[in-house]
Amino acid sequence: MNGRLKAAGGAVGGGLLVAGTTSDAGKSVVTAGICRWLARQGVRVAPFKAQNMSLNSFVTREGAEIGRAQAMQAAAARVEPTALMNPVLLKPGSDRSSQVVLLGKPVGELSARGYHSGRQEQLLGTVTDCLAELRRTHDAVICEGAGSPAEINLRRTDIVNMGLARAARIPVVVVGDIDRGGVFASFFGTTALLSKEDQSLVAGYLVNKFRGDVTLLEPGLEMLRGLTGRQTLGVLPFAHGLGIDEEDGLRVSLRGAVRESVVAPPHGTEVLRVAVCAVPLMSNFTDVDALAAEPGVVVRFVDRAEELADADLVVLPGTRGTVRALEWLRARGLADAIARRAAEGRPVLGICGGFQMLGELIEDEVESKAGTVEGLGLLPVRVRFAAEKTLARPAGTALGEPVEGYEIHHGVAEVTGGDEEFLDGCRAGSVWGTHWHGSLESDGFRRALLRRVAADAGRAFVPAPDTCFAALREEQLDRLGDLIEEHADTAALLRLIEEGVPDGLPFVPPGAP
Repeated sequence: MNGRLKAAGGAVGGGLLVAGTTSDAGKSVVTAGICRWLARQGVRVAPFKAQNMSLNSFVTREGAEIGRAQAMQAAAARVEPTALMNPVLLKPGSDRSSQVVLLGKPVGELSARGYHSGRQEQLLGTVTDCLAELRRTHDAVICEGAGSPAEINLRRTDIVNMGLARAARIPVVVVGDIDRGGVFASFFGTTALLSKEDQSLVAGYLVNKFRGDVTLLEPGLEMLRGLTGRQTLGVLPFAHGLGIDEEDGLRVSLRGAVRESVVAPPHGTEVLRVAVCAVPLMSNFTDVDALAAEPGVVVRFVDRAEELADADLVVLPGTRGTVRALEWLRARGLADAIARRAAEGRPVLGICGGFQMLGELIEDEVESKAGTVEGLGLLPVRVRFAAEKTLARPAGTALGEPVEGYEIHHGVAEVTGGDEEFLDGCRAGSVWGTHWHGSLESDGFRRALLRRVAADAGRAFVPAPDTCFAALREEQLDRLGDLIEEHADTAALLRLIEEGVPDGLPFVPPGAP
């Protein structure tokens, strides 16, 4: 396999686009799974998503901001993430506007209408250039689509689904989530709504999240092939705990449920309870995945003050709207509950926007343009929003342990006191704050913080001594590779990646029965 895919003498590497019948159909994890499967064969593979809308982002080593899903897919491919892998990132600031991040740097705010009325179409050249560069330097590039390729109202300006596939002449595999129901209608309808030219690029389907006996599905798959002329290239079984580095914080479920991630078994006789305030425009909520991976630690996302009562640690996560989130905390009584916790010496941790909210004052003429706003006053910190975004990959020491992280923020914090330094922030009593995302993935530091939290909370909890978050992530990525290797038609996928768009696929006639 490896020899057949190697791009030599300036040849262009193979490509494949993983589209989906809907948002959250499983495109991200399927793309990661294909990347890991190929990487295990010795193929030089890279992920690519032309345009991503996400509040979960990552900073590459060269200081570029990209979607966290693409960073996860790069890890699956065993390559270093770069801005080429996600040239356009949209970070929603409201229901109608987003910050546009181009090649890793913010270039301004645009309304949805403004973006789709011209700006998006202008970016097609940039997107295809990035993909071409990745194909020049890799044997294969696995592209992820966005939403559905059958969003016909947006087709004219599309640069991430069929518009990209047409421009780059790469085949498309459509993923459908059978757990939602209606997967056959979704596959047929998605294909039927495409133009004849776009239909010619759709090579087949992948069923995702199937539960039960696959033989019961086979008659439907045969009928689908008869209707569309396309085969189903795999039926992937439902697998728990694979929702890693998701794109959208809005999908986090509340009412005490743990977001599906790395969830560890019990440890010892004590349980440490962590409540994460699900603030509006929550960003990089993946920070708490490392806490959920610790045996004996239970993580919940909450939105009511009474849900903080039994928490040993409350986390204020990052947000794309610090002032808006602060207003939300006050309106729901959470701000008062957090203040009472601090007065009682019960632990609170703020990360990025959460850190900013814990300070005394926020001067914001950039994000919300609200001017000077009072913070929660629990940390001796004043925050001023700068026009230029801070994008960095810091490393240091805290609580006697080495720590690495990444920074993505407009707010510049001036620390004026506190009981001790804490990364780039501080601790005051039982309240901790930092701008560093990802710091909890540093195993020794995470355990040291949990020991401090347990002591402040009066718990006899002792963290397990050997939890390695990086190893757990690798296990998850290998599980994704296993799903593809064991349940997909890998020979057919390989042919598509190597040979490109198949010839002679029949079209689905509009209105076919």
